[in-house]
Amino acid sequence: MNITGSEPHSESVSEFILLGLPCSREIQVVLFMLFSIIYLLTLLGNGAIICAVCWNQHLCTPMYILLGNFAFLEMWYVNSIVPNTLVNFLSETKSISFTGCFLQLYFFFSMGSTECFFLSAMAFDRYFAICHPLHYATIMMGHRCFNLVISCWVCGFLWYLVPVILISQLPFCGSNAIDHFVCDSGPLLALSCVPAPMTMLASYTLSSLVILLSFLFILISYVLVLLAVIQLPSASSRHKAFSTCGSHLSVVLLFYGTIMVMHVSPGSSHSTLMPKIMTLFYAMVTPLFNPLIYSLRNKEMINALWKVLESLKCL
Repeated sequence: MNITGSEPHSESVSEFILLGLPCSREIQVVLFMLFSIIYLLTLLGNGAIICAVCWNQHLCTPMYILLGNFAFLEMWYVNSIVPNTLVNFLSETKSISFTGCFLQLYFFFSMGSTECFFLSAMAFDRYFAICHPLHYATIMMGHRCFNLVISCWVCGFLWYLVPVILISQLPFCGSNAIDHFVCDSGPLLALSCVPAPMTMLASYTLSSLVILLSFLFILISYVLVLLAVIQLPSASSRHKAFSTCGSHLSVVLLFYGTIMVMHVSPGSSHSTLMPKIMTLFYAMVTPLFNPLIYSLRNKEMINALWKVLESLKCL
């Protein structure tokens, strides 16, 4: 459905059409079933981590508190786009209201920004735990850990607010078809009736800054951690440190590897199939892998998860 008028500004768009992936009805049904399973497994996996952190007193440390918040974030991250995407796989119209589109844009980008801040906070936590163990309890325990968690949430949800407001104020009077399965800033800017170079610059700059600065911070933190781990006298201590940090780095590389191509590369196109596939990967597949990566490489988390399962069997 296209909303058009005889004059360029005679009508305004009241809803958008998310074109999604160009494939047959049969493939759409298969994709619906596949991503429904991924969605449920993601909720179960991250929900199990939250339960393990909340129910096990031994995991009431900054590292696991951050991990619990990260798992909670991942659950809402997938909820920001996956339910609507699943509906659109089976829908004939594939429409989303104007307000719903910009709410999706805001929450999707806000949670992506919050994830960057939490990954940075987790790197910060590991840096002080390994490089400054004698000061770790003073720096990270208590209200400082709480303040760090709150700061990640607040900064993440404020970071992309201005670009969303600016884009929502643009006139949309021509085609309302978004060549994506999610309301993304690039396709929305392309649908605007008037050029908006400043809005585009603000959107691109803020996206690039939060990605590049947080990634640089994480890399510097882990270079320092690596240098400190090499100097540890005990082989078991080195193995434990490498195991914990290796899980985090795996998630970092998985997450940043895809979003850098999407939101940092100036030559990335929003009208091709590749951006859609990469968005599907970091928005739906990555949140599924994260709990697996953290759990399988962490004995304390595995033990806590077994206790959660045992407690559920007793109910």
